[in-house]
Amino acid sequence: MNKKSLINSVLENFKVLIGALIIAIIIRSLIFQPFYIPSSSMEPTLLIGDRIFVSKYTYGFSKHSFPFSPNIINERIHYKEPQQGDSVVFKTPEDNRTDFIKRLVGLPGDEIQFIDGEIFINNKKIKRKKIETNAKARCGKVVFDVNKYEETLPNGIKHIAIYNKEGTIQNTKKFSVPENHFFLLGDNRDCSRDSRFDNIGYVSFINLVGKAQIIFFSNDTTKNSLLKFWKLNNSFRIDRLFKKIK
Repeated sequence: MNKKSLINSVLENFKVLIGALIIAIIIRSLIFQPFYIPSSSMEPTLLIGDRIFVSKYTYGFSKHSFPFSPNIINERIHYKEPQQGDSVVFKTPEDNRTDFIKRLVGLPGDEIQFIDGEIFINNKKIKRKKIETNAKARCGKVVFDVNKYEETLPNGIKHIAIYNKEGTIQNTKKFSVPENHFFLLGDNRDCSRDSRFDNIGYVSFINLVGKAQIIFFSNDTTKNSLLKFWKLNNSFRIDRLFKKIK
């Protein structure tokens, strides 16, 4: 191969790589983005080691739809308001960089409060039904006993939430959700940093990244790292493969 042919070959391969990179960025920014679940704050809905796809188009697009959140727009394009009960990925107001995933409970204008361990939305207690009393959940490296409930939000959406048996959050102040903001909670109510805490607080509609849709892979990283692929049979959760996220 002569020098000219070699240069042409290198340039052609470079064009292919650039084209593939552009397509990958478009898919990641506008359609679907994969995320890894590193904590237990959304148990039992999402477990440590779940890998999920998040739809980027569901709520429209903002600067946080793109890699590194470039400061090119300060609004949402094709905005569609989330629904109560959605599992939402968002950039934390604390630094506008870290991705969190929580359950959307409060819409703009809603008032949220915990009273005697139960959630009230606009002064009405949400319906909940205890479905398990001998469940276990993680919080960091600790495993504790929990009660598992099926909760029904005002719009009829049902989800599973768990509360620590040994002591759970009982009473809070009344949270009044501002315009264009949302109130989000982890399903693992006593092991979640969420809108109840000042460093997270209400989440702006600009900070929404997308809606969690499906688990495409899951392995229990407390047993084996994905890097130890020869031991995956001990940790691979086949029952969670392509499971729709509720």
